[in-house]
Amino acid sequence: MRQIEEKELLQKLQDVNPHWKMGTIDQDIRSYRKRGYFNLLFPLVEQTNVQRAVILMGPRRVGKTVLLQHTIQELLQAKIQTTKILYVSLDTPLFQGLSLERLLTLYKKIHNFNTLEGTFIIFDEIQYHGEWDRHLKALVDENRNTKFIASGSAAAALSRSSKESGAGRFTDFLLPPLTFSEYVDLLDLRSSLFHSKTTGTEPHARPLDIEKLNEEFIKYLNFGGYPEAIYKPEIQKNPERFVRSDIIEKVLLRDLPSLYGIQDIQELTRLFNTLSFQTGNEVTLEDLSQGSGVSKNTIKRYIEYLEAAFLLKTVNRVDYSGKTFRRANYFKVYLTTPSIYSAIFGLVSTESEHIGSLVETAIFDQYMHDPGFFQRLHYARDQRGAEEVDIVGLASNLSIDFVVEVKWSDRAFDRVNEELRGLVRFCERVKLASSVVTTKTKDGSQRVRNVLLQFIPSAMACFIIGEAILKSKSPNKQNVWLPGTDSNRRPAG
Repeated sequence: MRQIEEKELLQKLQDVNPHWKMGTIDQDIRSYRKRGYFNLLFPLVEQTNVQRAVILMGPRRVGKTVLLQHTIQELLQAKIQTTKILYVSLDTPLFQGLSLERLLTLYKKIHNFNTLEGTFIIFDEIQYHGEWDRHLKALVDENRNTKFIASGSAAAALSRSSKESGAGRFTDFLLPPLTFSEYVDLLDLRSSLFHSKTTGTEPHARPLDIEKLNEEFIKYLNFGGYPEAIYKPEIQKNPERFVRSDIIEKVLLRDLPSLYGIQDIQELTRLFNTLSFQTGNEVTLEDLSQGSGVSKNTIKRYIEYLEAAFLLKTVNRVDYSGKTFRRANYFKVYLTTPSIYSAIFGLVSTESEHIGSLVETAIFDQYMHDPGFFQRLHYARDQRGAEEVDIVGLASNLSIDFVVEVKWSDRAFDRVNEELRGLVRFCERVKLASSVVTTKTKDGSQRVRNVLLQFIPSAMACFIIGEAILKSKSPNKQNVWLPGTDSNRRPAG
């Protein structure tokens, strides 16, 4: 049997690092606009005085490789020597089975380096390397003046290995699906959708045409969670083939079973499809168990695995006085991007039966980009189960900080006393002076008794929340306005 010769490996390393000769990255990738997350990742890469590897993790197809290529380009523009940057994708067939140490030995041989001092080493798709965490930690310890960056699509596996083996040597960086504001910016739509300046009374830019903004919002719901999909019409016409086959099924059929030893993959898949259909809705372990014939403990474990894989999130309930429950018998489930729903059940339109649940999912998804903030979110339902408040934000002392009611119609704006009676009652009970209500097209404010209701189109709210959270995470934090989080608590009494 013919063995892979060293000269073939050396040639392949040079082929996947065209910047060594060209001084730049591939032209097609260079033409892509940078995700907002680039400005959060690159400062971590620049911290060469900190002996920690950056572990870039996230779901499949959210743009990790492109983000790494943009990182290479930024390093080149910062006058880092071209040969001091190594990129290796470990899913390359020629490299599979090679140790990280062997790859670095080949790299040094190509450039006649005695050491790795001052280099930037990028391992893409590192989950394909067995015991990657142990080997990478050893390399970080042995090379004090080398910056290591690794990425992987098996987010659950990477996160667990990083925490267990890389404590003190790894910095985790999660790249989620696109926010709506990133979708707008990657397609360069901002100037055609929004006024260029805010007014004195508005903390955010206003849409030029709400109908046009809603058209883009529906596209975002259907396929806008994934950068590749927003550029390719063939994917947009058939997201099932792209998202379901290449993203969801690989996680359900390969990543999670190999990580957690799941035997009944069909059982896991059925549960995920059921939860996906229920996105934005309340479920119980009891109902899920009775409907599937799977024990509640098994369902609970599966949900934990699906959350670790960043496919969905759960949100717990509070009562109508704002108090949390000791046991989470009821909870809501949200996909991490509405695009997953469209891939499984088909494209949705503005009048689709389940569009309201997907709009609510999209707004919740923007908050997911700040895990700490997202942990504060709950929903409320009265004891009879007849009235619900979609988003309830808790303060650190567990008091109610803000509430948001999500609608995909203008009926609540036109019939405020009928449609929002429960929301007003809840605000009065927990002593909130105001609440945000999203609509389809209407904005403005109305006062009902002692509660000021601030109306904003759902697409606009989704855009503002995503943009505000990314800005709040940047190294140069800015003061940003987030719908619903104004100082709105009334004095007790």
